[in-house]
Amino acid sequence: MNKDIPAIVDAVIDSRYSCRAFLSTEVPKQLIEEILAIAARAPSGTNMQPWKVWVLTGSSKQRLSERLVATFDDPEEAATHTETFAYYPKKWLSPFIERRRKVGIELYKLLDIQKGDAERMHKQHARNFQFFDAPVGLIFTIDTTLEQGSWIDYGMFLQNIMLAAKARGLDTCAQAAFLQFHRIISEDLELPENETVICGMALGYADPDAPENTLRTERAPLSEWVTFKP
Repeated sequence: MNKDIPAIVDAVIDSRYSCRAFLSTEVPKQLIEEILAIAARAPSGTNMQPWKVWVLTGSSKQRLSERLVATFDDPEEAATHTETFAYYPKKWLSPFIERRRKVGIELYKLLDIQKGDAERMHKQHARNFQFFDAPVGLIFTIDTTLEQGSWIDYGMFLQNIMLAAKARGLDTCAQAAFLQFHRIISEDLELPENETVICGMALGYADPDAPENTLRTERAPLSEWVTFKP
């Protein structure tokens, strides 16, 4: 094996981050296909390959984004939409709550959003539904008959997409925010009845001047979560 490969792979993994501001630069369809094809080498139980991807660009992305933002901006209407599954815990405990608060505080500080500024917080959250202005929006679905093992496999596929994109000079942001409005997404994309939304993802070229793109989240040291048993 080439001795440089570990360093290259490590650099790609280490440089991946959640990009929250993108340039309008178009991503060629061939490049998107290349990323998805290599990402599909992710392992899955008995090679079921549980992933299904909906690639949105141009008018299709704009149409869905406009519908989602309009619903999100209407408190009464938004309240009628609930997630298909609980992504976050119902009760936040340590150390998870501290980690969550820290990244929220750091992001809002970079965006100069003050604590209690509900209007600007709302607008920032709404940017999720615009895929943070990325030229490509990805929606991921899974067959409802599949069980938890396939969801684990799906996570490895998503990570492969993010790393393959990074290796090609693009950035991404995985987005659970779309879960709340799965009914709108299902209707807009005409999803089969047996398909449920897992998440969305923004894909494109990062805006290097956006302050939010300087955020790099910490990782806990191995001593906090690894146990070696001799």
